[in-house]
Amino acid sequence: MLIRFHFSFLILFSAINYIDQDRVIAESKSVVIESQIKELMSNSLTMQGAIAGISIRSAADGKMIYEYNGDVRLRPASNMKLLTAAAALKVLGEDYTFPTEIHIDGPVKKKTLAGNLYIKGKGDPTLTKEDFDNLAKEIRKHGITKIKGNLIGDDSHFDDVRYPLDLPWSDETTYYGAQISALTASPTTDYDSGSVEVIVTPSSKEGEKPKVKITPETSYVKIVNHAVTVGENEKKEITIKRKHAKNTITIEGTVPIKTKAVKEWVGVWEPTRYALTLFKQSLAEQGIKVYGKIKTGTVPDTAILMTTHKSMPLSELLVPFMKLSNNVHAEVLVKEMGKVVLGEGSWEKGLEVLESEMVKFGLNPKTMVIRDGSGVSHVDLIPANEISKLLFAVQKETWFSSYLISLPVSGVPEKMAGGSLRYRLKTADVRGRVIAKTGTLSTVSSLSGYVTTKNGQILIFSIILNNLMDEDKGKKLEDEFVKILANQ
Repeated sequence: MLIRFHFSFLILFSAINYIDQDRVIAESKSVVIESQIKELMSNSLTMQGAIAGISIRSAADGKMIYEYNGDVRLRPASNMKLLTAAAALKVLGEDYTFPTEIHIDGPVKKKTLAGNLYIKGKGDPTLTKEDFDNLAKEIRKHGITKIKGNLIGDDSHFDDVRYPLDLPWSDETTYYGAQISALTASPTTDYDSGSVEVIVTPSSKEGEKPKVKITPETSYVKIVNHAVTVGENEKKEITIKRKHAKNTITIEGTVPIKTKAVKEWVGVWEPTRYALTLFKQSLAEQGIKVYGKIKTGTVPDTAILMTTHKSMPLSELLVPFMKLSNNVHAEVLVKEMGKVVLGEGSWEKGLEVLESEMVKFGLNPKTMVIRDGSGVSHVDLIPANEISKLLFAVQKETWFSSYLISLPVSGVPEKMAGGSLRYRLKTADVRGRVIAKTGTLSTVSSLSGYVTTKNGQILIFSIILNNLMDEDKGKKLEDEFVKILANQ
């Protein structure tokens, strides 16, 4: 289904270059759109005391069809990822992969490594326990069953700054606010790197503690379970929280008997050691004993490269990144751009590269404030007109199909197809006809992308809503906005 939707879009995009559509939309249509949007906004209680930035362009020639506060800088939330993804594809390329290397610094005799084993991360945000298992199998294939030295993790590919500048302190323990490291791990194939999945299931008897499962199974986090299973008519009120600077996760509250399991993803403290702990576990499961300690350090120049694991290419990584709006992926890409272009894996250098790439797309960074790659910052400021300008410019790139396919698709239920739009815009007039990036912060909602109109034309749009009292109501307004465009 996803392929069919995107194939249709790509055919239309190709046709744009060859068909004169009478300047895409008649002037009368533009007037109708303007009138309907003005009516929508003026009648909306959601927008009382709030501010909107709106920009609508023709996908064929970039002509502005309608704008409202289009040049006003607003907090974009995760619409910031549209810039990050475009810059990463431009700088790194569709085929770019993130390697993870295994090194040794001593001889191997009688199945024993007389030295240290190193795992060097180079930014892969998709490493799972299975990947560590496969690396351990490769080491076993080299005949090693004993490691006399230490297991050392090298995360020096990036700097040691773990959080973007403006991450709220309340996000520190969340999966979307997880720490950034060049060596990290993900619990599932959603690739929420630097986090664990916690599943709380009610017991079969009232009064008993619910069952708790951690994915991946690891001793790196400690579970303190104070929750209680209650009657099926009682309230489900579960809190799952990690202590600051610790890996102790406390579960409190009540979960009714026979109710569905409660799932939460929790960011860990210090992802490098988290990855090392999982890797040591994989080594043990392959019959490889480490006699030394788990440490962090750097691979010496004299060490020998034993094996390398490569991530999926960037074109594939963009799907979980953009569909599920993964903040950690965004920040990893920023640091990687800094490392590749300027030799330093930091936010400062990465954002310098990102801004320079925006200039190449015709954007003006002097009209923006960019503090991270994910949009989690409440200091980020981007005008809607700049976002729509970017969405027009990227159509000309050879990698545009990868960019387009990574965006959520309206009303398509499959997680890695519909993404953050899978539960929205499900009616027949818009289902599958909107490909766009969502965005949410406290008091902020945004939606920017492409919509196919009733008569088969493609419009580019960006709507950014700030100072909202309720972000969910903002999304309902965005959906009505997109329906106006789709039904032209």
